[in-house]
Amino acid sequence: MKILAIKLGALGDVIMATAVLRQLCADYRHAEIWLLTVPAFAPLFVGWPQLHVHAVPRHGLRNTWRTLRWIRQQRFDRVYDLQSNDRTRWWCLFSGVPVRIGNHPYFPYTIHPPAPYVGQCHAFARLNDILESAGHQAAPATPFLPPNKHEQTQVREWMRAQDLVERNFVLLHAGASVKHPAKRWPYYAELAAALKSRGLQIVWIGGEDDATLNRALSGAVGIDATGRFTVAELAELGRHARFAVTNDSAPMHILSCSGIPIFGLFGPTDWRRTHALGQGAYIISLDRAATRSQCNSEDQRLDLIPASRVLQRLIEEKVC
Repeated sequence: MKILAIKLGALGDVIMATAVLRQLCADYRHAEIWLLTVPAFAPLFVGWPQLHVHAVPRHGLRNTWRTLRWIRQQRFDRVYDLQSNDRTRWWCLFSGVPVRIGNHPYFPYTIHPPAPYVGQCHAFARLNDILESAGHQAAPATPFLPPNKHEQTQVREWMRAQDLVERNFVLLHAGASVKHPAKRWPYYAELAAALKSRGLQIVWIGGEDDATLNRALSGAVGIDATGRFTVAELAELGRHARFAVTNDSAPMHILSCSGIPIFGLFGPTDWRRTHALGQGAYIISLDRAATRSQCNSEDQRLDLIPASRVLQRLIEEKVC
């Protein structure tokens, strides 16, 4: 049997989908399984047993036609459209694949959950709905991003250079996309100072959008590791950390692969739909006990969560 899974992005969604892909590999142990994704995410799956990866540019009519031609040439028996957007539905429609499993109860999918998805549950729960509709058991809420030896060596050497090998350290991600400034909790400097007073070293993580902010924060306390690690290396660094505090962001999802507590700060976004996989117990939000319909969106500003509340939560969870 020959199986195709489609997952193009975004990064957090791809991280969550790793648990589903691992389940498919377990259920189709003797099948040839392919993942169709974009070039940026293909390195995440290097070295996965049993999984072949075909990376395609996401945009452009020529790339769309090339991808469809590749799908048809492969003669797959089943396709699992874990993306289920307009582009991937079009690919499924003309794929020639007889069994088409997708997210929505309409053509071209031959297998699907009974009800449409309108954000009524966490994104991972919906991926499991897709699996179960096709006769699989639900995937465990454990993302899978194993490091290779090179990544382990890179992280270990950096830790040694920063004198972190034998020290307790925590990861803080104070940034977020420049398109979503409301996702940035403003009290990381205060939290970092409190954690340092409790004997913890601080490592600031993030990407290009976070460089200026992290430079300023690390000038007061901690180590600036902005842009230092690949996705897999960041997950490996997380395995050596005590815990992490992040905004609703890609690093939050990456670190969910590390097996440590990830305290995710949520304000304008709904944690019920987007929290890091397996990290629901560590959500920090004003409306933690309420339904979104009961909350005024104006009340979800992150600046209404003081640093003292976050520190108290960390103490209650006995991580510091």
